[in-house]
Amino acid sequence: MLATRNAGKLRELVPLVAERGWRVVTLDEVGVPASDAEEELEDQPTFAGNALAKARHFAVRCGGSGVVLADDSGLAVDALGGAPGVRSKRWSGVTGGTAAAQDAANIRHLLQALETVGATSTAARGARFVCAAAAVWSGGEVVTEGEVRGRILQAPVGSEGFGYDPVFWSEELGLAFGEASRSAKGMVSHRGRAFRSLLDRLSQALGPEAGA
Repeated sequence: MLATRNAGKLRELVPLVAERGWRVVTLDEVGVPASDAEEELEDQPTFAGNALAKARHFAVRCGGSGVVLADDSGLAVDALGGAPGVRSKRWSGVTGGTAAAQDAANIRHLLQALETVGATSTAARGARFVCAAAAVWSGGEVVTEGEVRGRILQAPVGSEGFGYDPVFWSEELGLAFGEASRSAKGMVSHRGRAFRSLLDRLSQALGPEAGA
C-alpha cells in the first residue's frame, strides 16, 4: 500500500511499484479515511524519521497486513543552509486551499528568500531534492534515501510535476522538472532513486512474498 494522499506522488509511484509485479493499492482503495493525526506525523528532524513515522502509522491503521510504503521528501537549498528541508511542504505557512495554491505559495516564498540572501547568480542557487522511502511490514522495516542535485531557477517554467518542480533545474536532464515528462523525471529524481533502492531491498528481504 502506498501511504500518501498526494496525487502527484501517486502518479509517480504507482507505475514504479507496479512494474515490479506488485499489486498496488492506495489509502482510498483500502478505505483508510483521512484524519487530523496525519498532519502531525511529519514532526521528526530528518526525512528518514518522517518517512518511517508515516509508514508505521498507516501499517497500524491497516491492521498490519501487507507492506506499507511511505516517503518524506523535500528541497535543500545551499544558500539557505539546507532550508526548507523537512519543512518543504508547509514552508510558506499557507495552509488549506488546493495543492496547486500551496505549491505556488511555497515557490514564491523560496524565490523571495533567495533574493533576500543575495543568491541571484546561477552559481549561488545550487540545491538538491532529497527523498527518504520507508517500508513497514509484519516482519521488519527498511528505509532508503535518494537525491538529485540541480539549481533553482529565477522563475517557474513548465506545467509538469508538482511542488517545487517548476523552479528546479536538473543538471542531468538539462531541463527543469516542471518541463520533464514523468518518465524522464523518474529516471533521475530523488523519489525514483529512493524507491528503486527500497524495492530492491524489499525483494531481497521478502523473496517470493514481494510478488503480486
